[in-house]
Amino acid sequence: MSKIRTAVVGVGYLGKFHAQKYAALPDSELVAVCDQNPENAEKIAKECHTRAETDYHNLIGQVEAVSIVVPTQLHYKVAKTFLENGVHVLLEKPITATVAEAQELVDIANRTGVIFQIGHLERFNPAILALEGVLNQPRFIESHRVAPFNPRGADVNVILDLMIHDIDIILDIANSPVKHIDANGVAVLSKDIDLANARIQFENGCVANVTASRAGMKSERKMRLVQDDAYITIDFQNKKLGIHRKGSGEMYPGIANIESQEQAFEQGDALLAEITSFLKVIQTGTTPVVSGEDGKRALETAMAITTLLQTNRN
Repeated sequence: MSKIRTAVVGVGYLGKFHAQKYAALPDSELVAVCDQNPENAEKIAKECHTRAETDYHNLIGQVEAVSIVVPTQLHYKVAKTFLENGVHVLLEKPITATVAEAQELVDIANRTGVIFQIGHLERFNPAILALEGVLNQPRFIESHRVAPFNPRGADVNVILDLMIHDIDIILDIANSPVKHIDANGVAVLSKDIDLANARIQFENGCVANVTASRAGMKSERKMRLVQDDAYITIDFQNKKLGIHRKGSGEMYPGIANIESQEQAFEQGDALLAEITSFLKVIQTGTTPVVSGEDGKRALETAMAITTLLQTNRN
């Protein structure tokens, strides 16, 4: 199978890693990297043995697939250009700045028949991948995502910066329409919301309690799920999965013993797995792990939480 002609638009801190993966993968021919900063474009192009561009329009007709790693406010404009011209797109999260923009991109991708994947990286965490066959209609989900403040994500609030990772996973796990949301949040270090908590109720009865903070002293990314037959713990950061079930015998009269199975995974490379999956989907014509529709759904929920928080602050 011939190599897919690829490019990366936006080769700042995260984009350069995209470029490195495409340059190394056997199914990819990295045609160019593009950045509005010519010095940065030249630097990454040299490192990845490809050419530099400063105008992404020059890539049309030259490439079959792109990663778009630009500020959120530019997602819609840049992605629309490639989708309309039949180029497969891997777009970093959040999908766009507004739900209307997200819907339009999804519609364009459906019309042109190209792959449209959203970069929700935690879906490729080995602890999440190992849940296949384990999940059985969870009734309660709790997540905590805490990190020190990073100015790279300060163009959006903590919901769109951090919480949206867990929102995406929770929506996929719950697999039910959202019924009701309650939320609280505060600005701690920036002018926007830096710490937020949301309680999401789903039509099927599942409830999720989601907390995100970018005002922490250390990083923590954990999730707990309760279903009829198991209590499941996920440590995204340390790549650990715990599955705890009722066992034989009793620890106390009328209280069953708990049998635990714990797995620790190698750190691996989630970005490499994400881009490898993107290329495979292009080759096979299958559905992306995180589709444009998934990205829109996560944004829709994140924006609903944001609206509630803004209302509560005013």
